[in-house]
Amino acid sequence: MTEFRKRSLFRSFLRIFPIFLLYVAVFNEFDVNHLNIKYLSFNFAYILIFFWTLKKIDYFGYGLIFIAGVINDVVTGMPLGLSSFCYMLLCAASSYLRSITIKPNLIKDWFFFLVTISTVNSIYFMILSLIFLIEIDYVFLLINNFFTFLFFIVFYFIFNFYFEKFMARSDV
Repeated sequence: MTEFRKRSLFRSFLRIFPIFLLYVAVFNEFDVNHLNIKYLSFNFAYILIFFWTLKKIDYFGYGLIFIAGVINDVVTGMPLGLSSFCYMLLCAASSYLRSITIKPNLIKDWFFFLVTISTVNSIYFMILSLIFLIEIDYVFLLINNFFTFLFFIVFYFIFNFYFEKFMARSDV
């Protein structure tokens, strides 16, 4: 009986691990700029949200993603609700892709992700620029989009391995 409880507790942790990872990412404002590489930046939260809402939304939930966006705004000092809005746009795009896709294809998902993050980042920076009068570094925007796009494929394989190994098999 004790072994059963340990397995259930471990499986429960494995099920919530992606959400835990999202909250760690938004609390720490995960960024590779701490390595002092001038133009290396990517948005890990976008990759995480897009993958898991595309793969299986049951493990995330829109409310938890919205709250993560509010936390991200508080941590980064941005206008409250803006990141949540962008995260919800990512969720809507991945939900749309999930509903129209009969057979998942990595390359199509990857390029759809590029279009989605480009659109979401453009909306995000337009709102910051036009409404809140915050100056935008467009080089940073392009570099962030590019590296987020490139790192998506790496994290896709990592998250897909995790999903297949720990979540899809038993569907806890």
